[in-house]
Amino acid sequence: MTVHQISLFLENKPGRLAAICRTLTESGVNIASLSLADTTDFGIVRLLVDRWETARDVLAGAGFGVNVREVVAISAPDEPGALARILEAVDKTGANVEYMYAFAVARGASARFVFRFDDTAKAVAALSAAGIDLLDDATIFA
Repeated sequence: MTVHQISLFLENKPGRLAAICRTLTESGVNIASLSLADTTDFGIVRLLVDRWETARDVLAGAGFGVNVREVVAISAPDEPGALARILEAVDKTGANVEYMYAFAVARGASARFVFRFDDTAKAVAALSAAGIDLLDDATIFA
């Protein structure tokens, strides 16, 4: 089970991130999560949105270089050890975490972890076998 993540390369200049957000706002797309990793010249913006196909189309139409990646999203209790249990389940398979980010839905209720694995199928199988709650495009916003 996977979710669709929008990824964009972004020039590291004032106003570029605002332009992405403005483009999505004008199309009624809601951002649930945003991750920005930067270097001196450019950044990589990763977004989870409520309507990924619309986001892809409007951002590409506005001239942004857009990629859609399938990533694994997990819901886990917002408590110490939750991430460790997730990683231990995946480590047994030999799958590698290429990157990840997280966000809490409500303090003390649940947290969402988003992963890009080098072998998504292997990681998903291990997580499912461990009883870890995997999300899809419809349930990540629930």
